Amino acid sequence: MTPDDILLEAEEKMIKTEQVVVNEFSGIRTGKASTGLVENIMVEVYGSHMRVRELAGLTTPEPRMILIQPWDMTTTGAIEKAIQKSNIGINPTVQGKVIRMVMPELSQERRTDLIKIIKKMAEDGRIAIRHVRRDAIEHLKKDSKSGGIPEDDLEHLEKEVQKLTDDYISKIDKHVEHKEKEIMTV
Repeated sequence: MTPDDILLEAEEKMIKTEQVVVNEFSGIRTGKASTGLVENIMVEVYGSHMRVRELAGLTTPEPRMILIQPWDMTTTGAIEKAIQKSNIGINPTVQGKVIRMVMPELSQERRTDLIKIIKKMAEDGRIAIRHVRRDAIEHLKKDSKSGGIPEDDLEHLEKEVQKLTDDYISKIDKHVEHKEKEIMTV
């Protein structure tokens, strides 16, 4: 593997880690309805597990309501049970052919708890990015020992990996800031 390939692979992994953190954040309830809260909940139907988004149309017709419209009405009960089991703190209500979820107001205590949760998710993301950095540097050092990378270039490449790491950790920190504001102001 060339040094450029190693850097590229490290950056790709860091991008994916950032995307995972952002996706996890979308599942954190803020008091404002978001389909991200329920779209990835797994539902047992047709003898297998499927995501809610694969079984129904998801909309937010009002700022504090999620509307779930199953494409197959026989899955309504299974979707309702899966949402109840998911412990997201909202009870679904079946009304005819749709499932309604009204978001309750968030208490100050719950907002504080949510911020702790997002900070833990962010820290897990930072740790994953540091693991990518460690793996990339180990790979570069291994290539250097085998003669593939000159010693002078190794130091420069390690600095580039560190710069990538700092950039992606900074991006995660910005996502945390944004999500904190969202939680505290809604």
